[in-house]
Amino acid sequence: MSVAPAASARFDAAMPVVVIGAGAAGLVAALSAREAGAEVLVLERDPVPRGSTALSAGLVPAPGTRWQRAAGIADDPERFAADILHKAAGEPDPSLVGLLARQAGPALEWLADAHGLAFSVITDFRYPGHSAHRMHGLPTRSGEELVDRLRGAAEAAGIPILCEARVETLFTEAGAIRGVGFARPDGSREAVACEALVLACNGYGGSKPLVAAHVPELAGALYFGHPGNQGEAILWGEALGAATRHLSGHQGHGSVAHPHGILITWATITEGGVQVNQEGLRFSDESRGYSEQAAEVLRQPGGTAVTVFDARIAGIARQFEDFRRAEQAGAIVEAATAADLAARLRLPAEALAATLGAVEALKREGGTDAFGRAFSGVPPLAPPYRAVRVTGALFHTQGGLVVDGAARVVRRDGGCVPNLFAAGGAACGVSGSGAAGYLSGNGLLSAVALGRVGGRAAGAMAAGG
Repeated sequence: MSVAPAASARFDAAMPVVVIGAGAAGLVAALSAREAGAEVLVLERDPVPRGSTALSAGLVPAPGTRWQRAAGIADDPERFAADILHKAAGEPDPSLVGLLARQAGPALEWLADAHGLAFSVITDFRYPGHSAHRMHGLPTRSGEELVDRLRGAAEAAGIPILCEARVETLFTEAGAIRGVGFARPDGSREAVACEALVLACNGYGGSKPLVAAHVPELAGALYFGHPGNQGEAILWGEALGAATRHLSGHQGHGSVAHPHGILITWATITEGGVQVNQEGLRFSDESRGYSEQAAEVLRQPGGTAVTVFDARIAGIARQFEDFRRAEQAGAIVEAATAADLAARLRLPAEALAATLGAVEALKREGGTDAFGRAFSGVPPLAPPYRAVRVTGALFHTQGGLVVDGAARVVRRDGGCVPNLFAAGGAACGVSGSGAAGYLSGNGLLSAVALGRVGGRAAGAMAAGG
């Protein structure tokens, strides 16, 4: 990855706006720039647009939406912003938090009205840290459907998506971006001039050296994000003098089916499930959140744990395509009794029975355990049981390039790179400096809301120029 003077480039074509990356952030940015009146080109390194979006559950948190109002859910941007700041212990930039909280709902309603994305709000369980039901998803509750629908919308809007185009060089002049150079699978190289550039190529989760440098506790963990997330945006930004923030911030997940490699919804925990290690013992407060639970699971013998839940919770989890795939793959174990469950999972039967008995007693009493998990109002587990062996994983990084209120990249000296924008994992998000600051959905929140803001600003700049 490099930054070079524009005088050294021979541009093969010109496009007002170029977007690097065809995940949710890039496609939302492209649609927004096109709506603002600019022609747009999306460059994607993969054969088809997928990215980290396709590996997610495709859920976007948004307050004050029409879907919430129809369901009788009271929520607003101020309440959402307070939840984000509370989860991240006040570390994120309050102005960025406020911007994303205000933009998320209108962005989803725009995608529904202008591009036909059929969002609905999840009402049968609430993710940790959210004080209202505000997770919105498409019918299959899958990131694959989200990115496919966004790609279809871009194609319908006449936005070209050039796949298998790996951007290698940003060309600059007088502190501004003048174009990009990219390589094709046959080894040929092309360059496209542009008036505005949007970096939507996510973070650095796929770069082992960068992960080891910034998130050493997960350096050896399963990486469940897209391997193409190699930190190009950060490296280009640093070469341009851009400011970065919270590079150690990340989203982990303590619930990836092992060895199947399928994401298991955290509803298995929030609805009353627990995690035990190979000794049949609980080891943490699982309810804090799935991001920080990744490191907790990895510290257990073998780097795995078993999530125990029941048929009622499985019914809730089944709305997610990933969970249905896990069932089809045989990752979900069923057992009529705790003893049968222990035998099937090779856990100590007495220890597992004692653990489950203690949890159910806490639920009846409305007590709090030694880890600090409060069980008041948490539904009991009832046979037949369900369980899945899981491991911890790194999903994506949350730190990145600092951006202003128009998603323009901010320089270390306080100014801006005038025509460079960043969204999604390329930009510093709102999760702070560690795993515990990640509030469910923060990744797609940044992708959709900043993609909308940055794409609209880039499009207006190019159309006005």
